[in-house]
Amino acid sequence: MQAVAPVVGPGAASTALDEPASAGQIAREDLPHNLSPLGMFMAADWVVKAVMTSLAFASLVTWTVWLAKTLQLAGARVRATRGLKAILKAHTLEAAMGDMAGRGGVVVSMLRSASDEIRLSDAAVDRAGGAGVKERVASALSRIEVRAGRHIAKGTGVLATIGSTAPFVGLFGTVWGIMNSFIGISESQTTNLAVVAPGIAEALLATAIGLVAAIPAVIIYNVFARSVTGYRQLLGDAAAGIERLVSRDLDYRKVSPAAKSAAVALAAE
Repeated sequence: MQAVAPVVGPGAASTALDEPASAGQIAREDLPHNLSPLGMFMAADWVVKAVMTSLAFASLVTWTVWLAKTLQLAGARVRATRGLKAILKAHTLEAAMGDMAGRGGVVVSMLRSASDEIRLSDAAVDRAGGAGVKERVASALSRIEVRAGRHIAKGTGVLATIGSTAPFVGLFGTVWGIMNSFIGISESQTTNLAVVAPGIAEALLATAIGLVAAIPAVIIYNVFARSVTGYRQLLGDAAAGIERLVSRDLDYRKVSPAAKSAAVALAAE
C-alpha cells in the first residue's frame, strides 16, 4: 500500500516561514542594548548622567587650564630669562635698565622699583649711608617676587581639586548605578546577563570617566608646580643681581667719576 504525503496548504507554509523570523526577533530583543560609551551614557540613570557630565566638564577645565598656564608660563620664563641675562651682563643699574628699555615683565618692574627707591633716597644717601636704601630695595623686590609667584600660580589649585575629587565623584556614580542594577534584577526576577550587564557597565563607565579626569589633572598640576618653582628661582636670581647692582652703585658714589669709569671699563674687559 502506497503512503500518501500530507498536503501542506499555502497558509501552513506561511506559518512555517514566519516562525524562524519570530524566533530571530525574540533573540534580538533579548540582546543587551548599545554598550558603546555614548549608548551607555544615553541609557544611564539621570544621577549617573549628571556625574558623567560633571566629570567631562572637569576634564575640559583641566585641559583649558593646561593650555592657558602653559602659554603664560612660557612667556613669563622667556621674559625673566632675558632680564636675568641683562642684569648679569650689566655693571650698573642704569646699564641694566638701558638693556631692558621698551620691554615688559616682572624683572623690568624690579629694575624700575630699585631705580625709583634710589632716586627717592638720593638726598639722604650721602648722610645716612646706603644700608637703608639696600634694605628698602630688598623689601620692594621681595614683594614683587611674591606677587609674581602668586599670580603665575593662580588657577593651578583647581587642578589639585579635580585630581583629588574626580575619582570619588566617579565612584559615587558607580555605586548609584550598581544600586539601580540590583533594583532592576529584583524587579525582573532574573539574573540573565543581558539584564545585569548593561547597568553594571554604565556604572563602571562613571568610574572610568572619573579616572580620565583625575589622572591628567594630577600630572599637569605636578608639572606646573615644578615650573612655577623654577620661575620663582629665576626671579630670585634676578632680585639678587639687582641688589648687587644697587650695592655697587652706592659704593661708587664714594669714589670720583674718573675712578668709577675706570672700574667699569676694567670690569667690561
